[in-house]
Amino acid sequence: MSSRAEAGVGLPDTGGTKGVGLPDTGGTKGVGLPDTGDTKGVGLPDAGDAERAAGSRTVMEIDGGATEADAFPTALREALGRRGLSLERVSERLRARGIGVSQATLSSWQRGRSQPERARSLRAVEVLEEILDLPGGALRSLLGPRRPRGRVAPARGEGAALQVLGEDSVVEKALGERFRHFNQETGSLLIHDVVTLGGTGTLSNITTTNVLRASRAGADRALFVLSFDDEQAEPLDIRVTSGRLGEATYLKGLKSLVLEIHFGRELAKLDTTVVSYSVDVSPSREPATHYERWSRANLHEYLQQVFFHPDALPSGCRRYFRDQVGSPPRAQRRISMNDSHSTHVLASRCKPGVHGVAWDFGTTE
Repeated sequence: MSSRAEAGVGLPDTGGTKGVGLPDTGGTKGVGLPDTGDTKGVGLPDAGDAERAAGSRTVMEIDGGATEADAFPTALREALGRRGLSLERVSERLRARGIGVSQATLSSWQRGRSQPERARSLRAVEVLEEILDLPGGALRSLLGPRRPRGRVAPARGEGAALQVLGEDSVVEKALGERFRHFNQETGSLLIHDVVTLGGTGTLSNITTTNVLRASRAGADRALFVLSFDDEQAEPLDIRVTSGRLGEATYLKGLKSLVLEIHFGRELAKLDTTVVSYSVDVSPSREPATHYERWSRANLHEYLQQVFFHPDALPSGCRRYFRDQVGSPPRAQRRISMNDSHSTHVLASRCKPGVHGVAWDFGTTE
């Protein structure tokens, strides 16, 4: 299995090898976390002072709400999800009713980047209500005031993340409306990921330390997203040793864990704080083959350590870089393993992209 994360942890390669990774933080078949920023999901309610002090939670399911400005795109996404219809299928059904609305336009509507305003678009909304089995006016009544013409530009954090993650990424789906303002108040300076594999080569634990700097005054929390390749690899225990766990939501359908960690104080502009957390993972079906961390901004330094079990040692390890999640790896280089059955990569002045370590269980040529 693998995983990914954003400048914080790595996410798995959704195409293939088993590994682990985190986004702005990013990985391959394993688990991943995004850069301090963080879908049907599972959440952890506040369990009280004693548990808060221990910094540990057990994953539970919770629901969230939408703001007034997000009402239309949220309702549209939820209705599409309930009906299980793809945007392509919805576009085809609209076209069959004599209304031409492209998949791109529908995607823009459900993301809140634009909204229906012209007469033909408003007619399309009325037909959408029929297609999605909604009461008349259920969607149209949620439309806000007319916006300036043209596409709504992505927020700074969203635009940078899209360049690395691409459209409709697992991280974007996991965060929903929060993705648009994903950790805009903070940025990662230093990240240290420790990946531990068990005796069968599957992911056992991910521990991350993230040094964050506030880009504006008042920042008091950050989001992190870990994504797993294998549905059997689920978080068993979450421990926060620096900071306080405010939310832990496991989205089984997306195989992703969203963490919201509070700093314990409001930061002044350019002030720094350290967040540290550890996630134990249930055994997956197949051995992990890589771990990735994605970053949407320059990192001063990134350190990844991978510890292998003596009963499941790899035949070889290599580091690599991707310009975007899912793109071909490049700048590959073999790395060695030491007597403690571990390997590591230390990268300085990291540019935006995906930094990963991969390994092979088998004979080398």
